[in-house]
Amino acid sequence: MLREKITELKHLLIQDAGLVEDMISRSMRGLLEKNPDMLYQVVKNQEPRVNAYDRSIDELCVQTIAQYEPVARDLRLVIMIIKMNKDLERMADHAVNISESGLYLIANPFLGSYNDLRAMGENTVAMMKDGINAFVNEDIALAQLVCDRDDIVDEAGDKILKDLTDIMKGKKDVIPRALALMRIAHNLERIADLSTNIAEEVVYIVEGRDIKHHGGGHHQ
Repeated sequence: MLREKITELKHLLIQDAGLVEDMISRSMRGLLEKNPDMLYQVVKNQEPRVNAYDRSIDELCVQTIAQYEPVARDLRLVIMIIKMNKDLERMADHAVNISESGLYLIANPFLGSYNDLRAMGENTVAMMKDGINAFVNEDIALAQLVCDRDDIVDEAGDKILKDLTDIMKGKKDVIPRALALMRIAHNLERIADLSTNIAEEVVYIVEGRDIKHHGGGHHQ
């Protein structure tokens, strides 16, 4: 039955999203708690599991379209699951990047404050969580809130970039560490963008309207 296949697809996607959310949280916690084991776990154990989900979900989507030829809303849903699956896989890659920069920073500590980065990480994880919850509950209002919060993460990223640029002007020896922090902020921004993509896709599934060109700026 098509209904059962779609339910199975949604379950797989939700499990995958839970794993990716854990990777993002862990990559930030590992950095802030100076715990390399946590970061190695993201890179070595969790990323291969996300790749396995990615393949399973893709195959099941293709199978579903071939076997049941869904139309209208069902077809929109399956196509969106294919897209969201790709968004999740890219988020997982960004979590790996954050973990790798985190490992560098644990070995070469940065003496400034991580407060801005911590807040940015918390906002990003919350956006990702809400994007998935909006999908699970088909909650348009929550999806819209996720899109609106993208600006907060972008502003935090800009502030971190500016502060670190100022720090680098004075001291050559901090440049590699400052660049590692900039990389982390950039990866968090990309995760927030991908969460916004998911939220926009929820609106498309539920209402069939594309809100990508309204406000929201550019989302890769």
